[in-house]
Amino acid sequence: MSIIQVDWSPTKMNNKKKVLALKYRPQTFGDLIGQDVVVDAILNSIKVEKSPNAYLFTGIRGIGKTTIARIVAKAHNCKNGIENICNEKMCEHCEGITNSNHIDVLEMDAASKTGVDDVRDLIEFSRYGPTSAKYKIFIVDEVHQMSKAAFNALLKTLEEPPSYLKFIFATTEIKKLPITVVSRCQRFDLSRIKSNELFNYIKKICEKENGKVSDDSLKLIVKISEGSVRDALSLLDRAIVSLDDGTELDLINAQKIFGYFDKSNLIKLFNYIFLGDEKKVIEIYRSMYDQGIEPKIFLNDFLEVLYYFKNISNLKIDGTNFNLNDIEFKTIKELADSVNNELILLFWQFTIKTLEEIEIVSDQHIAIEMFLIRLMHLKGISNLNRLDNNIETSENNFEKILENKNDSERKIENDLANIKNETIGQIKNIVQEKNQNENETINNNKNDKLEIKTFEDLIKFCSTKKEIKLKYELETNVNLVSFENRRIEISFNERLDKDFIKDLSSKLHEWTKDRWIISLSKENGMLSKKQKEIFLKDQLIEKIKNEEIYKKVLENFPDAELVDIETDLEKS
Repeated sequence: MSIIQVDWSPTKMNNKKKVLALKYRPQTFGDLIGQDVVVDAILNSIKVEKSPNAYLFTGIRGIGKTTIARIVAKAHNCKNGIENICNEKMCEHCEGITNSNHIDVLEMDAASKTGVDDVRDLIEFSRYGPTSAKYKIFIVDEVHQMSKAAFNALLKTLEEPPSYLKFIFATTEIKKLPITVVSRCQRFDLSRIKSNELFNYIKKICEKENGKVSDDSLKLIVKISEGSVRDALSLLDRAIVSLDDGTELDLINAQKIFGYFDKSNLIKLFNYIFLGDEKKVIEIYRSMYDQGIEPKIFLNDFLEVLYYFKNISNLKIDGTNFNLNDIEFKTIKELADSVNNELILLFWQFTIKTLEEIEIVSDQHIAIEMFLIRLMHLKGISNLNRLDNNIETSENNFEKILENKNDSERKIENDLANIKNETIGQIKNIVQEKNQNENETINNNKNDKLEIKTFEDLIKFCSTKKEIKLKYELETNVNLVSFENRRIEISFNERLDKDFIKDLSSKLHEWTKDRWIISLSKENGMLSKKQKEIFLKDQLIEKIKNEEIYKKVLENFPDAELVDIETDLEKS
């Protein structure tokens, strides 16, 4: 008579039915990936019996916060000790913690237990020592969802708990926790799992599950999961159950399953945008749309490719970044060499703007098509260097602009010509200007007396002496009538400071050791420096408005208006 022994263990029966994220949930520190620094710190603190009263784990979703919390609880209570934590054959404490039914390890979801009454019950329960284990441990998940009153009720117990009590908190929103709570915990920031580590991890699991998934498909899963282990395993689970017996999941089918489109099509789209081929651009976009791509996802991926075009020279394919394959990387690098950076940055601004616009459009699909057409029109406009050249030409021929002025404006013309020459003469590099200022200071100290021969000398010396208020008044609110032999005659507007004349006289005497006469005149005087600059810029704007480049902009963008010009003089 033979006896057949059958293991009816519920854990073993249900293990095959579990989703991968639960089936392969780490049970010991050795099973964890990507968190070596955190693991070492926790293990060392437990070994030397200096573990904190409260742990705080923070990081993105699916990174292992609650899993590590359970492993820490096992490390404190396992009968085999910290060096030999149970893995397969578990002691009663490890088995209870794994199944979430240990009497001394209480797991609480703060999303549903948010009130002060729940915390009071917790504190009341903490007054009694552990029943069977060494430590009583409270694991609180999504702790940031607790109310303010609940946090306040917990503070005192959290700071000075009984020796047998440990708190373990987990949160995805560390900024929502009161600083008083964070300061009472030992904080551990869990990092995203690196692409190559996550790829190797899910590939091993795929082999254990006998799933036939190509490496390219696994890399796509890694990219979509954004460093989250749980997300990666959930996607792998979906990929495996989508397979027919004996078939392998390739990249094309994986993109259909996960609603993700091939980035090579997007790079091809860019190529036709740069070529200005409207028919091809719309055709490629519509094929992507037919695959199920959402307009907002399309724009975000469009921004990602723009980033690669701008920074491709600083990037490399090193096995840790699965956003681009070798062919895509090479194609972008070739295209980027023929596109200027100003155009890429302009595309970036238009894409950001379109992300805002599609929220108020009923048919987002046609909004994206119009967005692509607008980009091609932008590409058709001459580059920005031509506008800079036009501005420079306008400055060089500025005297010609003023040729048709009548005699009453001749004085203004001369002032403008002078201010132009003076401005150009002031273009020096920082080192030269510093040396000049130092030489002036040395000469002034030697002679102990300064010569100020012109109004412009006076403005420059105010700047050198850091008399910014005087300099501002001279440039903005003063109209010079005459300047000669320590006598200044001026007119002014109503904004001139009431103490200006007194302050200027005092400073002039201090600098030159001579008495100066400053008188007010009824004549209008010359334009102030500020007025001259405004007049010069207005003339340049009018000149540019007559240029072909401006007319072409208005043809494409009728609402555009030229409001300001930045010249090379201003940049310097």
